[in-house]
Amino acid sequence: MKLRIPEHLLSINPYVAGKPLEELEREYGISDSVKLASNENPLGPSPKAIRAIEKALEKLHRYPDSNGYYLIKKLCESLNVGPENVVLGNGSDDIIGLVAHAYLQPGDEAILPEPAFLMYTIEVTGTGATPILVPLKSLRIDLDGMLDRITPKTRLIFLCSPHNPTGTIILKPEFERFLEKVPPETAVIIDEAYIEFVRDRDCLNSVDYLDSEHALIILRTFSKAYGLAGLRVGYGIMAPEISNLLNRIRQPFNTGTLAQIGAMAALDDQRFVQKTRQIIYSGLDFLYGALEKMSLRYFPTQANFFLIDVGRDADEIFKRMLQEGVIVRSMISYGYPQYIRINVGLPEENERFIKALKKVL
Repeated sequence: MKLRIPEHLLSINPYVAGKPLEELEREYGISDSVKLASNENPLGPSPKAIRAIEKALEKLHRYPDSNGYYLIKKLCESLNVGPENVVLGNGSDDIIGLVAHAYLQPGDEAILPEPAFLMYTIEVTGTGATPILVPLKSLRIDLDGMLDRITPKTRLIFLCSPHNPTGTIILKPEFERFLEKVPPETAVIIDEAYIEFVRDRDCLNSVDYLDSEHALIILRTFSKAYGLAGLRVGYGIMAPEISNLLNRIRQPFNTGTLAQIGAMAALDDQRFVQKTRQIIYSGLDFLYGALEKMSLRYFPTQANFFLIDVGRDADEIFKRMLQEGVIVRSMISYGYPQYIRINVGLPEENERFIKALKKVL
């Protein structure tokens, strides 16, 4: 079969997601494993979300609410924004794709931090536009470096705070200085998938700048703090002019019935969110202390994950940890050949990680 495929699509390296727990156990012949590789909520999903979803199962023969009216209404009450400011997505990845296709065409440029969530590059490249990669500086987004790369072709700038995979944040004063120098015709995407875990009060909360004259598109998700990664529900917050544009190209049922109902219930389950924060914070304190005793370098985080310098080939450590039934993420593909990334687990999972790491090293 001969197909005429655009060259820019052939240049894309497919996103390699973390494998499901069951698949890894089957592939490596292990059982009772601990997965600390995908930044998931160790407590599972919000209990209120589970109960709400169970009640809704009998309605699955009906199509979802295409506009997500009730979920958007509840989000607006939580965020103090209007319904015209919110667009729902099949995960926040969906919003990334919508923005890329709304703003970019061949010949345009988008500025991205490097390394970062790989879907930024994939979606930009998929439009035929050119991703301009700006390396991190001391594991933080180099805002000045991004400003230096702006040209008349620049249509989008991608930011992420807390940043994945480093867990670093953008501070309010530096963001304000940055925004002053961004041309008004260039839109800024700010991915805040991990914002609920931030402890630093000086961290940027980009919703505060929604009324700015600049085109801001803020990404949030229910996958992390609310424990609903399997439902694929996220949202974007933006000016009405941008939401109107995205809704023109959005698939009509891009969030399913169970996703909308589960997300609404999760928003009401702030006790669960607080419990999640507590277990993440106490887990980080334990893991930091254990790694210090092992004389291993780690990088403090404002998210539910962090980087560890294991001092040797990260892929090899990943494989040997798998043999111990502990799944971590090698950072070789992100340009850090001796770093692994782990998310905080339950207390017993954190202890098992440290025990396995001691054995492996």
